[in-house]
Amino acid sequence: MGAITNDWLDAISEEFSKSYYRELYNFVKDEYSRYVIYPPSDDIFNAFHFTPLSNVKVVILGQDPYHGPGQAHGLCFSVKKNIDIPPSLVNIYKELNSDLGCYIPNNGYLEKWAKQGVLMLNTVLTVRAGVANSHQNKGWELFTDAAINAVNSLDRPVVYMLWGRPARTKAKMLNNPRHLILESAHPSPLSAYKGFFGTKQFSRANEFLTANGIEPIDWQIENI
Repeated sequence: MGAITNDWLDAISEEFSKSYYRELYNFVKDEYSRYVIYPPSDDIFNAFHFTPLSNVKVVILGQDPYHGPGQAHGLCFSVKKNIDIPPSLVNIYKELNSDLGCYIPNNGYLEKWAKQGVLMLNTVLTVRAGVANSHQNKGWELFTDAAINAVNSLDRPVVYMLWGRPARTKAKMLNNPRHLILESAHPSPLSAYKGFFGTKQFSRANEFLTANGIEPIDWQIENI
């Protein structure tokens, strides 16, 4: 597991000394030694590496990493270059096209968003190959809740995009009046037509950031 070395370390360093994290660390280490686990161990904390706490403008919460070969690289909803775009991300791109006129790119690599201040955090950071949710309830949720609490404590405007029931359960943690919470259905094909499409969350996020004197996000992912 790659180490967190930026300003996130001050905010969540206490977690590393807690008993649940020691148990989580041992569990994850054992899983990597026995099975194929995604993402690669050096990518587990990429959401934190690519988006320092001081840069966070928007938070997008996912559930757990993609569990297919070559997909996950530590950012929720994102896949590595030259990997087929997953269905949920296809629908995110469709909503971006409808909302902001962004063209639909030929790849699903979302590092550009993370580098602009979009924290793309799965609530569970590892998964066994081919077995969705296989690392749930092992301690990752406590760790990522600590990260969510750190963002909630920021004394500046932040936007949260909570898509689907698991993400929306985090709304009760978010009590900072300076922040904007946007909730909707999940963009998966099973639910996108039940309250994700047409919500215009991307333009609403940018309007909120702009109104607060913060540079908006350029949501366009370019073709490779």
